[in-house]
Amino acid sequence: MKKITAMLLCLAMLFAFAGCGSKDTSSDGSDAKVVTIDEVEKTVPAKMEKVEKANFKIGLICLHDENSTYDNNFIQALKAAQAELGLKDDQVLIKTNIEESSACYEAAAQLADDGCNVIFADSFGHESFMIQAAQEYPDVQFCHATGTKAQTAKVANFHNAFAAIYEGRYLAGVAAGMKLNEMIEKGTITADKAVIGYVGAFNYAEVVSGMTSFFLGARSVCKSATMKVTYTNSWFDIAKEKEAALNLINSGCVLISQHADSEGAPKACEEKGVPNVAYNISTISMGPNTALISSKIDWAPYFKKIINAALEGGTIESDYCGTMAEGYVALTELNTKVAAAGTQEKLDEVKQKLMKGEIKVFDTDTFTVDGKKLESYTADIVDNGDFVPDSEAIKDGAFAESSDRSAPYFDIKYIDGISE
Repeated sequence: MKKITAMLLCLAMLFAFAGCGSKDTSSDGSDAKVVTIDEVEKTVPAKMEKVEKANFKIGLICLHDENSTYDNNFIQALKAAQAELGLKDDQVLIKTNIEESSACYEAAAQLADDGCNVIFADSFGHESFMIQAAQEYPDVQFCHATGTKAQTAKVANFHNAFAAIYEGRYLAGVAAGMKLNEMIEKGTITADKAVIGYVGAFNYAEVVSGMTSFFLGARSVCKSATMKVTYTNSWFDIAKEKEAALNLINSGCVLISQHADSEGAPKACEEKGVPNVAYNISTISMGPNTALISSKIDWAPYFKKIINAALEGGTIESDYCGTMAEGYVALTELNTKVAAAGTQEKLDEVKQKLMKGEIKVFDTDTFTVDGKKLESYTADIVDNGDFVPDSEAIKDGAFAESSDRSAPYFDIKYIDGISE
């Protein structure tokens, strides 16, 4: 989700445990009403004017470039949508290495001036600058990944999008759990040594949601699994991610996963002969003996969705969460050389149950927090800029991740079994 500035991160961490039932207070010390997701007046997107295909252009703003697995995932998805829809190269404009600063506004304004009908940005910290551009270019549609403000921004041509990647993380965790079971059965490790290491970028809801769903997937098949997490405080730092993975391996972790954007951790795993589950891309080519599988958001369906909306004169939802059934959540190729026997069959089985709703990733019967079942949790879902929890997130016996807002809001640090 994704990238977050240091200031926003610090504020988010300050309020992370404000959790259950906290109330907002105004600057003069008086109580202020906390608006819940059920009470918020949501932005209504405007219907677009139909654009002729020959005159259509789309722009993409990336925080990094193709060397970042995160950004490259967006770039390749847009190129796939381009090919499927028959757009020419001069109709697809991509700007890379755009910082989360006024540089994003300038890039968006330039793309609008260059004739783009739809402009997409991929990083959390781009959001405020995209909103600024949307207000100044009301005839252009501005779409943003991992953001939180579109529902309340009252800017009809600004939109947020994400996907139910926690289901993909859970599935990847199942593959990891199967591998741990194989290691136990072969006597490589004992059950109490089934320790997963997790390289996270920031201690932020998107990372916490992902690592927790991954762990729950692993624990669903390997009951003795535990997990250690370490943070690099950077979304893309090859050296830090590799060092973090090596430190986790040296501390006893026998399998490594990640929510960070470089190849550092997978390469460390290949050097040490430790199984690895990556994110966004297949790492089999760089870790043929250790890469197990990866989960990813496939952004191609969303790019096709917003392009077709422009071509047909339709609307784009203010806040959209793509599902696994719609093809937004995917797993990369399973490395059968590394995977435990029966893994693909198990993944197929669990995937079907996830799509049918027979398995809920954050089912509160499957985990505890400080030894207790989570009966209620107030999450920060409505982005009023205050980081104050506002809405009940436990519904029908599960934490209802991404059901009220596309960007993740599972920020419980940590469920039992996970530690730093």
